[in-house]
Amino acid sequence: MRRVVKTLLLLTLTGFASWTFAETSRAPQTKPSQDTVVPKEWVKSTKHKLRFATSTIQYEAHIGELHLKDRKGKPKAAIFYTAYFKKRGDKNRPVTFVFNGGPGSSSVWLHMGLMGPKMVAFKGTQAPPPAPYQIVANQHSPFLASDMVFIDPVGTGFSRPLGEHKLDEFLSVQADVQSVGDFIVRFLNEHNLWNHPKFLAGESYGTTRAAALVNHLQNRGVAINGVVLISPILNFQTARFSIGNDTPYPLFLPTYAATAWFHKKVAQDIGLADFVEKARRFATQVYWPALIQGDRLADDAKRKIANELATLTGIRPEFWLQSNLRVPIWRFVKELRRDEGLTVGRLDTRFTGFDRDNAGESFEFDPSYAAIVGPYTAAVNYYFRAELGLEENREYEILSFKVNREWKWHENADGFVNVAEDLR
Repeated sequence: MRRVVKTLLLLTLTGFASWTFAETSRAPQTKPSQDTVVPKEWVKSTKHKLRFATSTIQYEAHIGELHLKDRKGKPKAAIFYTAYFKKRGDKNRPVTFVFNGGPGSSSVWLHMGLMGPKMVAFKGTQAPPPAPYQIVANQHSPFLASDMVFIDPVGTGFSRPLGEHKLDEFLSVQADVQSVGDFIVRFLNEHNLWNHPKFLAGESYGTTRAAALVNHLQNRGVAINGVVLISPILNFQTARFSIGNDTPYPLFLPTYAATAWFHKKVAQDIGLADFVEKARRFATQVYWPALIQGDRLADDAKRKIANELATLTGIRPEFWLQSNLRVPIWRFVKELRRDEGLTVGRLDTRFTGFDRDNAGESFEFDPSYAAIVGPYTAAVNYYFRAELGLEENREYEILSFKVNREWKWHENADGFVNVAEDLR
């Protein structure tokens, strides 16, 4: 069963589980390892008051773990979550299930950076000074309109496999949708939220998850009222700079133009919105038709296009020609301010950093991630323990590169993951 849902597109982000093996005794019988010992589900509730610009609200915060069951009815994973409830028993109050992307990211970025009732104080592209970091009321939190449940998928945050189950069972597009969908259904049951308006909110790969979840949940009878897509990616052909795939180049051009305008690497005679629109028109009317000509594109036409690309992106015409008019994102972030010894961020291109040297195809690290990972890691760990009563001593996995590295993408026979149709 499929159903059309309202989709809100917003422009604006992704663990190693710590295992201890029990020693094997010399007796014939052995102790079960801590891998296979299943902990109990738990929840911790605290009451809070939050002052917004126009009102003060009282709410409950819940942190806890719910278990997912395998086909034998045994726990296969523990999902850690943070939930906020404003008015218990209000049947008209929506609930929004929120997650970041990666894959491999915990929900910390949307939780403490955009949507939660509390957030890390962070101004623009200025990295905050060293700890202590400020945690302040989020005056723009959608919590005023909806209860929220922040979900950490298996392998992120405190979420992990249980019993004999292994992490790789959860590291694919469909397995991830199944596990997050199972959690949502369990949460609806635990809190009797079935008749409340239900929304999903995801960021980056979280939008992929959200779109696929709409179809998955509706096939299970869970009707979704709406979806919030933040930095969406639904069709991965639009973002994979692979050989033979020219689709990303014209689609990324407006972002390149906006970045160049922000860093003052292009003319400032028109405003940002008009400049980006100019790049968008060039991308669709000139650049994309030129790319599909391949080697049939005449040299003089190629030179003319390279000159216009330079005007829009601040990247030298020679560099565009040397790249055969195809500059992937990793070259762009290195090249834009190379003459100043600077790189720009990929996740957020407003940020700048510097590498060991100015040579190379790409940056050595993403300065936009480096600027935020320390403050957010410290803040969320402190917040959980100081304000929400967490007693867990395990590491909270902010971003699991293991999950990201071992993710199994190739389930789609067409080659690229595409969940856009799941929203139909």
